[in-house]
Amino acid sequence: MYAKCGRIMDARSVFDTMSDQDVVSWNSIISAYSMHGLGAEALKIFETMRKTNISPNHLTFVAVLSACSNTGSLYQGQSYFTSMKEDFGIEPCMEHYTCMVSLLGRLGHFDMAVKMIEEIPDVPSVMVWRALLGACVMRNNVELGIFAAEHVLEIEPKDESTYVLLSNIYANAKRWDNVAVVRKNMKKKRVKKEPGLSWVENQGKVHYFAVGDDSHQDMKLIRGMMECLNLKSKSVGGYAPNLNAILLDVEEDEKSRLLWLHSERIALAFALVRMPSGSPIRIMKNLRICADCHVALKFVSKLVKRQIVIRDVNRFHHFHDGICSCNDYW
Repeated sequence: MYAKCGRIMDARSVFDTMSDQDVVSWNSIISAYSMHGLGAEALKIFETMRKTNISPNHLTFVAVLSACSNTGSLYQGQSYFTSMKEDFGIEPCMEHYTCMVSLLGRLGHFDMAVKMIEEIPDVPSVMVWRALLGACVMRNNVELGIFAAEHVLEIEPKDESTYVLLSNIYANAKRWDNVAVVRKNMKKKRVKKEPGLSWVENQGKVHYFAVGDDSHQDMKLIRGMMECLNLKSKSVGGYAPNLNAILLDVEEDEKSRLLWLHSERIALAFALVRMPSGSPIRIMKNLRICADCHVALKFVSKLVKRQIVIRDVNRFHHFHDGICSCNDYW
């Protein structure tokens, strides 16, 4: 519970004070550290577990391989994948293959990732193809990304996230005609893109913010704070907007403006206006944080001297003094 709420140290304290640490509790703490972008610590905990009389199970290795994927630990991931079979007699399941495809693909080893998929004894699941697609988006591998997206849509024809990722691949490649085709297909099949949404709790009340939201009663204060953060990040911190994060065919000035309308920045500005000075800020988000917001929040965390925790659709990001717990690999 603590880990899911962004409080990883509280989760660790509970684990350390447990009188009976069974395989479930070990799996939970390893998964928690992996989910918080602290893969190296997750692997250290696993090595500590190996020194006990608790045997890891298939869920343990899902957490371990996920930690390797989240940190780009290629050789450790390959070693654990082999050890799982040879030392513990655990046959890989689809979740293990998904972690390995993600690990290999995100590091750019696409030939190895495809070979891994071909070695799966059963029909690859939608999770596997999504992992490959996500890696292709990260590495701008257009053709393989299209191939992966086609497989996902064969299994789940109305998977909106796949259409969005496919559109993003084309947009990154400036293939605007293909972007238009994807959006036309989405409309034809009545597939709607999920809008970006962030929320933050303050004094027992949850405040929700959508992209470009101006409905909150504190909107004047929020706009003022965002403008202040934008100016200070540029003049003091050296922040330069990553316009490639806006996948629209519009002018650069408009892209720069749109970046500061992302829901997590609005939620952050609200928290800075309304929450007590110095207190940690925890924001939840329904989509993956964009590359520019990630950079901007690092600058802001240093400027305001606050710990900022963002939980996006994939994992937690802990921003403090200009650094993120994911080490810019997510």
